Amino acid sequence: MKSSERARAVELKPYLAARAKEVDAALDQFLPKKTAAPGTIHAAMRYTVFAGGKRLRPILALAAAEACGGKAEDAIAPACAVEVLHTYSLVHDDLPCMDDDDLRRGRPTCHKVYGEGMAVLTGDALLTEAFYILAQTPASDRYGVRHYVAELALTGGSRHLIGGQVLDLEGEGQKPSKARLLKIHEAKTAALLTTSLRLGAMTANATPKQLEALTTFGHALGLAFQVIDDILDVTQSTEVLGKTAGKDAEAAKTTYPALFGLAKSRKEAARLTKEALDALKPFGKKGERLAEIAHYLLDREY
Repeated sequence: MKSSERARAVELKPYLAARAKEVDAALDQFLPKKTAAPGTIHAAMRYTVFAGGKRLRPILALAAAEACGGKAEDAIAPACAVEVLHTYSLVHDDLPCMDDDDLRRGRPTCHKVYGEGMAVLTGDALLTEAFYILAQTPASDRYGVRHYVAELALTGGSRHLIGGQVLDLEGEGQKPSKARLLKIHEAKTAALLTTSLRLGAMTANATPKQLEALTTFGHALGLAFQVIDDILDVTQSTEVLGKTAGKDAEAAKTTYPALFGLAKSRKEAARLTKEALDALKPFGKKGERLAEIAHYLLDREY
């Protein structure tokens, strides 16, 4: 990492920490308390949501609102909705019938603590709760609740997030192909990051051109993020990652390193990050925070 990039990463960290704290406070208010009946499901929901995630997706939503000239606080509901939906997907992904993982964010996964049946219900509850939270988003001149709900529902359904998991499961043990790899990561990681940006921008009454630019940015950023994630699964330890390292290779999953090797994968991540940064040019200085996040994600080590 160059000295200028290192300095930029240091400057960004307080922003990320402050935004994550804001998101956590809002999530605490949105989610049912542990004391609300039935207590077990609400405890399990909070256990998974407050497991120490980076809050990348909600932070992108807040930053996108600001890039479009809006206020971050107006985007807090969709930001939290995206994080809750993302957490549901992790709970289900970790189940023995899916990716079968015992560790997530450095803690035992939901089904290891609460049992498989309760973990299934926890994921179901979080998915439903995401739309309850999303429905509390203030309308802008161009966008209302129906637009927000349609955006997240399309991303979370069989055309994107769930469809990507289907391809992921069907690809286990198969010979890796570039086409399958791209479809999986476009449907899962890239789609949800893009929707985070779009929802945040919509609360700021983004123009169609702004939404188009953020869609391009999110697509490239999401793919770059997944390339780095695949690399880290190979190069880092379980202790560093907070989840079981080497799971992708063990399950013979389709990943960038499996298909291209580490060196080419790193080059691809850099290429995609540049593509993402180019998409931010219409925003000028207002897009600088998003650009900083893109650089930060490219250089991350966990």
